[in-house]
Amino acid sequence: MNASVSSAPPCLDPADPPAVEVLNPQGRAPLLLVCDHASKSVPRRLNNLGLGPEELSQHIGWDSGAAEVARRLAERLDAPAVLSGYSRLVIDCNRPPGDPGSIPLQSDGIPIPGNQDVSDVEADWRLETFFWPYHHAITNTLAHLWRHGLAPMFVSIHSFTPRLNGGPPRPWHVGILWNRDPRLALPVLERLRSQPELYVGDNVPYSGRETGYTIETHAGSAGLPHVEFEIRQDLLSDAAGWERWAQLLGEVLTKVLVDPTVHEVVYY
Repeated sequence: MNASVSSAPPCLDPADPPAVEVLNPQGRAPLLLVCDHASKSVPRRLNNLGLGPEELSQHIGWDSGAAEVARRLAERLDAPAVLSGYSRLVIDCNRPPGDPGSIPLQSDGIPIPGNQDVSDVEADWRLETFFWPYHHAITNTLAHLWRHGLAPMFVSIHSFTPRLNGGPPRPWHVGILWNRDPRLALPVLERLRSQPELYVGDNVPYSGRETGYTIETHAGSAGLPHVEFEIRQDLLSDAAGWERWAQLLGEVLTKVLVDPTVHEVVYY
């Protein structure tokens, strides 16, 4: 940690939640679940970034429902999960440090007052307090899994809005995001598409070939099989929805987990 960070006041007070949550760290499944945008929390010293509760509850603040699906999947599959503790508007854990989207000035056309004049020292505070603890927890949990078993699968859980900025409806129930490694994406797509009631998208509404810092950093660079799920948020509005999607994804992942060829290190 550099001198400017070590001399700065702490970002968190005792009433603030932790920067990262690790669930079921001793889980036995060769699988790590992560949720980059699990929370809409903002530390007290940042005064909600000048936004109201309604704005922070929108998609600009977090991926609503994603954390609840991840929690249920961790229990269902006996797998560890790592969840971010703060809003993507404080610092986006799925963007490289310094990227324009890392500490956004605006999101979906909404200005973020508390991000307009962020100094390098303030940006370092946010990195050291929120971003790096999340990614260190992923690294440590993944290392524990790998030391004590097969090469683990890496699964990221996100959610997306039914419409973006008043645009056309997004019809997909779930999107499967991936880049070069097809080992999880293709069997997951096939199994989900076998269910006629589901509209399953391949690299929609976002492309895994354009975004995915967490997956690429921790799984792609290590040759581990990986995939990202994007679930439409209106399907995650209550506990019944969370449970349904945890069951759906759990059944699919359980079938893939038993394939020994998936648990190999392959670089693409």
